[in-house]
Amino acid sequence: MSLTWWTVPTQLGVFKVNCRGLACLLVFTMSVCGSAPGMCPAACICASDIISCSNKNLSRVPGNLYKCMKRLDLSYNRIGFLEPEWVPALFEKLNTLIINHNSISSIITGSFSTTPNLKYLDLSSNSLKTLSSPVFQELRALEVLLLYNNQITQIEPPAFGGLYKLQKLYLSYNLLSHFPLDLYTGKHKLTDLVLLDISFNHIQLVPIQRLSSVPAKHLSGIYLHGNPFYCDCMLYSMLIFWYQRHFSSVVDFKNEYTCLLQSDPKGYNKLPLLHDNFLNCSESTVNSSFQAFGFIHDAQVGDRLIVHCDSRISDAGTHFVWISPDNRLLEPDRETDNFKVFRNGSLEITDAQLEDSGLYSCIAINKKRLLNETIEVRINVSNFTVNKSHAHEAFNTAFTTLAACVASIVLVLLYLYLTPCPCQCKAKGRKRKLNQSSAHSSILNSTLPQELPADEKKASTGKRVVFLEPVHEPKYSQNGKVKLFPNDNIIAESILKSTRTKSDSDSVNSMFSDTPFMPSA
Repeated sequence: MSLTWWTVPTQLGVFKVNCRGLACLLVFTMSVCGSAPGMCPAACICASDIISCSNKNLSRVPGNLYKCMKRLDLSYNRIGFLEPEWVPALFEKLNTLIINHNSISSIITGSFSTTPNLKYLDLSSNSLKTLSSPVFQELRALEVLLLYNNQITQIEPPAFGGLYKLQKLYLSYNLLSHFPLDLYTGKHKLTDLVLLDISFNHIQLVPIQRLSSVPAKHLSGIYLHGNPFYCDCMLYSMLIFWYQRHFSSVVDFKNEYTCLLQSDPKGYNKLPLLHDNFLNCSESTVNSSFQAFGFIHDAQVGDRLIVHCDSRISDAGTHFVWISPDNRLLEPDRETDNFKVFRNGSLEITDAQLEDSGLYSCIAINKKRLLNETIEVRINVSNFTVNKSHAHEAFNTAFTTLAACVASIVLVLLYLYLTPCPCQCKAKGRKRKLNQSSAHSSILNSTLPQELPADEKKASTGKRVVFLEPVHEPKYSQNGKVKLFPNDNIIAESILKSTRTKSDSDSVNSMFSDTPFMPSA
């Protein structure tokens, strides 16, 4: 029998061990795990570097775990809170920790100091309510963090501080009422975050203008479905923009995007947000969203314009090319007329002209990842002088219309409020009552009264004007209409049947003629 000598380094020094086959492998495994016990905990199931202590009614972590384990499952237990020494020893090789379906209500800073190399942490289905201090700051290698199905109502900006490599964050089925914008902008933003699931929370408003500055590789992974959004054209425009860019967060969950009317805040009637444009949003509103996200650019003749290619695969190995509206190929390090393409995908137009307007296509190609993406950008170039003249004409028309409206209002007010007050005529009421009979008779008799004051005689040399006053005792015999005279039919008949003499014609002519009446001497 041949023996093989192995040199094995241990904590006590270097030993030479003679072994063969399986015995050699056992000795090597024990040396790698150091002083870790060789027995699996009685409440757990061990399989090489995987330990499962799921559903064992545990309130704390067992103390005799393998130090060389890479995956630890503590789900469906009774662990209530995490403190600095809740894990009894240092586990440098542990990269997956599952603690879902426990009763964890709080996490103290330093709780993960004994598991610094975690890449996957599952804290879902617990009782967490707030995340304030940077409780995950020791996990600098963490890539996936699951916090869904908790009771989280608030997330402070430094809560995820130190997670520089975090790529996926799951916060669905919580009680969040505000969009966690600090994850993308601010001091503690997560630069590698490509997936944020905040679906089925209590978010009603989204900071659309602030999100317009977030790159597409981050936007494409934001899941917002299942939130009680208010029906809003800006939100509709943003989601339509994401849908047209084939973001899986909208394409895969299109039917889950609903909204509430402002008159129905309790959500009795949820309306489909992405179906048939029932909001009747204008084209200008939709285009403004596209413009905010950098897919519609406006420029004047002679301007210098830089358009970015906002691709989801814009990493170091991505190659960019542009296609102009006239199907010209624009490549980096190759200037064509007034166009220039940079290696990061940006397109520069040094001297914009009217003929440069149109639809441009940016193609991002990554050969290593076997990925490509085509992005369409519309550029509108207009003439400033022409637009200025049109705007001036529109201003003149609007000003003229406004001035006419103001003048009309002033005239109406003058007519309503500057007419003589009826109370001023009360003093003359009695006099008019006394002269009613003479006024009635003046209609039938055109001769002047024989006794007139001197001033009235002087006034009578001009035109004669007769005022008819209604009788102050109305009779509502004609559907509520007031009769001027009780016997107006008789008076009219007497006028028509009266015979006129030659002198009568003179007096009638004097009543209806424009020539002044001259009495005979």
